Amino acid sequence: MLSPSRSAAFDILMRVGQGAFADELLHSERLNDLSLADRALCTQIVMGVLRWRSQLDEMIASWSKVPPHKLDLEVATALRMGVCQLAHLERVPAHAAVDQTVELVKRSGRRFAAPMANAVMRKIAGSKPAPPPAMGEEESLDRIAAVTAHPLWLLQRWSAEYGLDAVHQITRYDQEIPVPTLRLRDPKAESDLRDEGIELAPGALVARARRVTSGDVTKTHVFAEGRAYLQDEASQLVALLVGRGARILDCCAAPGGKTSVIAERNPSSLVVATEIWPARARLTRRLVRARNVGVVAADAEALPLVANFDRALADVPCSGNGTLARNPEIKWRLRPEDLSGLHCRQVSILRAALTCLVPGGRLVYSTCSLEREENEDVVAEVMRNDLRLLDCRDELQRLQAEGELAWADLDSLVRGKFLRTLPGVHPCDGFFAAIIERA
Repeated sequence: MLSPSRSAAFDILMRVGQGAFADELLHSERLNDLSLADRALCTQIVMGVLRWRSQLDEMIASWSKVPPHKLDLEVATALRMGVCQLAHLERVPAHAAVDQTVELVKRSGRRFAAPMANAVMRKIAGSKPAPPPAMGEEESLDRIAAVTAHPLWLLQRWSAEYGLDAVHQITRYDQEIPVPTLRLRDPKAESDLRDEGIELAPGALVARARRVTSGDVTKTHVFAEGRAYLQDEASQLVALLVGRGARILDCCAAPGGKTSVIAERNPSSLVVATEIWPARARLTRRLVRARNVGVVAADAEALPLVANFDRALADVPCSGNGTLARNPEIKWRLRPEDLSGLHCRQVSILRAALTCLVPGGRLVYSTCSLEREENEDVVAEVMRNDLRLLDCRDELQRLQAEGELAWADLDSLVRGKFLRTLPGVHPCDGFFAAIIERA
């Protein structure tokens, strides 16, 4: 009989193969009927397959006459799940991984492939696969790519931009389960979470962030009531850079985490959050509880707004490859040629957002990308005589003085005038931010 955890994991991975995001599906209602143990196993399998896919495919290809990319997606997905359990989940018996893989192939309507899947899984189980040995600091990029299951072209770019030591730290961080980080909406939420069995630690980067060291916060009443929400510390820091103003614009706001931080710090200001898709605009409205926020379904490249904002945030759609620890599927989807298209859209959104500023107004441009084309190059392209690039260090010092910034080493947070967090170098996602002022 097929286990509920593996059935759910297979369905999620099939959706991911069609363009969905695993993190959203793993926190969706589709897992509500699973026990805590089944939910945990489902999450382990899904994230394990996405984190280690290139390694899993190499093992499958070494024992199969057909490489995974030439198999039906259903068969390849079942085999990846099975091999992941053999190689990375010590508590799963080998016979269970083999039998469940064959059952998944049958359930998917690919019964003709069941004998092949059974043979491949038995061969791999007999070979007792083990993770590759730990790397030394002088390893080649090819070996780092193989051992950490990252596309080589990404590592080549990161090595040229940030150095080999940073590549080691980024790839190690990407392959680990990130510590969940919260933003709390009211002072009592922390004690109430502790009463519900959640253990918390102070934020490492942002003082008011809380890191979940034990317990499932998504199962608490505090979380269900919206008094606490999950938000990476670097994301919180970007929102803090926006500062204070009377009228604040947040472009591309969904799902609303940064909007909430901005509204919380500006309780008497008007905050306008825009999102192109009506469904995501409605989601933002549900998640952002602040009464001083108005949500508008609008295209950020052609905002239907007048120039009367003194603060703005343009957290634009991007490759997202600074978030691979939480969204590992991105590294298998992204292609080098995608970056030019993203760059053009980002330039268009930033230009539109800048037109909404009053003279003297400031805008924070941000991405969760590690690529120069989406960051420094976008800022350079939009700069003109009536715009001034401010130094993020000044704002970070201000946040430090106000007790908002917990991180002491400001030098590691800036590159030139820009904010730059790197996964592993910092305990958070990789974010870029620039502050632009209209003269």
